[in-house]
Amino acid sequence: MDLFSRSWTALRTAVAELPDEDFARPSGCAGWLVRDLVCHLIIDAQDVLITLVTPAETEPTRDAVTYWDVAETPPTGDDPLDALTVRLAAAYEEPWLLKFHLDDIGSAAGRAAGLADPALRVGTRDEVLTAGDYLCAYVLEWTLHHLDLIAHLADAAEPPAEGLARSRELLEKIAGAAFPPSFSDKDALLIGTGRRAPAEAEKAELGELAAKLPLVLG
Repeated sequence: MDLFSRSWTALRTAVAELPDEDFARPSGCAGWLVRDLVCHLIIDAQDVLITLVTPAETEPTRDAVTYWDVAETPPTGDDPLDALTVRLAAAYEEPWLLKFHLDDIGSAAGRAAGLADPALRVGTRDEVLTAGDYLCAYVLEWTLHHLDLIAHLADAAEPPAEGLARSRELLEKIAGAAFPPSFSDKDALLIGTGRRAPAEAEKAELGELAAKLPLVLG
């Protein structure tokens, strides 16, 4: 729960510190500018709030690892929901409006997470998880999107080291294999999720794991 808070706070702080011109730069998400990604973060924060107030009575059907569905192909940005996000982001017109809305609803999501009982069972996407597992899964979400945010921004702060390490651990469990020890946590996440192609030497180190990559998480 604490790691969720640190990862989310770091991501929101990184957005708050961006100069206006950076909102029109590309992000690490295919087809999305930085402003589109920030709009997606607002929607994510809404999802966190909705999920944490949607209690479930049945036993959990997923945990922090199995929460993720692995797709066969990377997103292109043409999905209707992705396209809607782009149109919605454009409707904000001014970066300060995106910053304001993310701070407003993002702070609320952070407070709700801090108040949640980790053992509480919650429902989302027609599945049941404990609140603790759900928020743990979102550490990976926040960390990957923090990397997306700064993909083309040289001066922006990186995700917290502990969030990178935990996200790598989750991704290795999803993959069913460990990344080479020579890979940094950041490189393991970028290569593992297809955000960066491995160099030939890295591909050789990956061995059989290379055939499983990229892991397109949804």
